[in-house]
Parts: sequence; structure tokens; C-alpha cells
Amino acid sequence: MFKRNTLLLLLLLATAVACGGSEEGSTTEQTDATNRSGVYADGAFKIVATTTQANDIAQILTDGVANVEITPLMGAGVDPHLYQPTESDIAAMNDADMVIYSGLFLEGQFDTVFAALREQGVLIHALSDPVKQAGFTIGGFELSDELVDVDDPHFWFDPRNWELTIVDLGEALAGIDPDNSDVYTQNATEYAATMTPLYEWANEGLRSVPEGQRYLVTSHDAFQYFGAAFGWQMEAIQGLSTEDEAGVGDIQGTVDFIIENQIPVVFVESSIPPDTIEAVIEAVEAEGGSVRIGVREMYSDAMGELDTFAGTYVGMLASNTLTVLQSYQCAGVPVTLPEWPVAVTPTPPDALLNGACDQ
Repeated sequence: MFKRNTLLLLLLLATAVACGGSEEGSTTEQTDATNRSGVYADGAFKIVATTTQANDIAQILTDGVANVEITPLMGAGVDPHLYQPTESDIAAMNDADMVIYSGLFLEGQFDTVFAALREQGVLIHALSDPVKQAGFTIGGFELSDELVDVDDPHFWFDPRNWELTIVDLGEALAGIDPDNSDVYTQNATEYAATMTPLYEWANEGLRSVPEGQRYLVTSHDAFQYFGAAFGWQMEAIQGLSTEDEAGVGDIQGTVDFIIENQIPVVFVESSIPPDTIEAVIEAVEAEGGSVRIGVREMYSDAMGELDTFAGTYVGMLASNTLTVLQSYQCAGVPVTLPEWPVAVTPTPPDALLNGACDQ
């Protein structure tokens, strides 16, 4: 008990001074988890998932395995860039057999905590690892004065990347809990198989918008993978991280871009206050232009509420796709809304599929 409490205190002190500046991207160098007494040592396989995406994939791949306890740290609408682990978060991670996180500096306040946990033998698993290793990350971004030429952490917005993540996590779970390896492998295989039809559905719809009108203007630069996957160009007021503050110049630059390219719609994100987007709309109108706000919020760094369609990875991607298409349709742009693929679950609710223009 003394050692555990001492470690917790050290982690809390480390977190208080952490600034997200250390390298945390490649987690293949994790301490061997067998340094601990092993999963189920106290009756449960304890997993901590940092982001909403991490929690969703962990829930899906462990379905059917008894005595798995998953503790999610962040909920809907929470910004992982700014989130600082609480005392209860650190206690949960310290007690865990495995921590699943996104990586590529998305959880910038966790670096020091992860380093200490690795020393204790906790398996720290980065969902972004297989995407990075395969060379599918988008680089060349600056997160801070210390973090330059880094990869965009929003890799999950291409379902083909998420398929790599699913397979990799399935293998990791099978390795740490071999008695249930067949269940993890089957879950991963079945889930990964839905990514191709999901991608094809979104690709058909999003590429139906005339190429010269495929511009996605959002609060912060979270949709580069989305744009690369489906043929859209991105424009954001803030940078890659929401730690960046949008200034007058950023807003005016976005206004000029909208007017110059006759962009009909801009989008608010669920995890970011709408202030900057609202300022852009007001400035466009003040210059005699016109731009609509999207028919609903888009999900960027966090998914929707638990137990809702948008609270799943599939639902998040589908909701974003439908939001873009319906918003452009409401602005008078010709689009195609493809039929939902029967192989992909969950199925979008009718209210989402038949979303009406609210302006």
C-alpha cells in the first residue's frame, strides 16, 4: 500500500509540472506487463481508456470476455488536447493492467504520467501506433514551440486507418490475456471488416459534392485525414491543437477564404466553443457575404454521448458525413445521400438520415 500511495503522489506531482513536451508517440517500447502480477490477479482485467474513441474500441473488442473492467476518462464534448488527468484518473491508471490511449500528442498532458506507469509495468497502448508505423500519418504540423514537425493526431477520421488500429489492439489484447485470445481476435476481425463498407459509403456521398465546392471550414484543424480520405480541402480558424488561440488575423483570414471561394457552410465542433465560428459568420455578413452554419455540430476530438449513435466510432463518422452532406444540400449544392450499408452497425436513426434544414 505504501508503494502504491507513493507512486500516486509522485504521479500527481509530475502531472502538475507536465507540459506535454516529451515524445510519447511510439509505445512499442513499453515495459513488459509481466512485471506486474498479471491480469485478473485481483479478479478483473482492468483497462483504462483515455478518449471516447479509445473507450468505444475497447468496449467492442472485449465484448464477451468476463471480468473486464473498462474505465473511461474523458466523456462527450471533452477536449483531449487540454484535458489534465485528475487524481481519480491517475489512481485508476495506476491500478490498471492496461491503458489505451490515442497518441501522437493528442493527450498532451499525460506524457509524464505514462512514463511513470510504464516503469511500474502497466501496458501503455497507443491506438495510433500501427498507423504511424504504416506511414499513413499526416505530418509537418506545429503543436507548440517545443513540438514542431509532428504528426496530426486525428488519424481516426479515415476508416482505413481505424481498421489498422482495430487489428493491432486485438492482437495486443490477445497477447496480454491469451486465455481469451480467440474472443479478442474474432471481435477485431468482425469489427475491422465493417470499415471498408463504411469508408465506401462515406466516400460515395462526400465525393458527390462538386469538386470545386468541397471545402470544410471548422473551428480547429482536426479534419485533415477526413479531407484526404474523401477528397475535401480543409480550412480551420485555429491550428492543430486547441491550445492555440485564434486571433483577429486568424478570423479575418478565414473570412477572406470563405468569400474568395464562395463557401456556403461553416461547421461548429462539439468539443469546442462556437465563439470563433460565430465571429467568422458575423464578419462575413459585415462584408456583404453570406454563409450558413452546419445543420448540427460535428464531432472532432470527442464522440457523442454514451449509448447514442454518435457515441460510437461508426456513428461519429456517419454523423459527420451526413452533417456535411445535408448542410451543403440545404445550401443548394447537389449531393447524393447513399443508402446505408447493411453490413455496418449501428444503423443511423431516421431523424439523422432524414435531417431537415433548420435555416
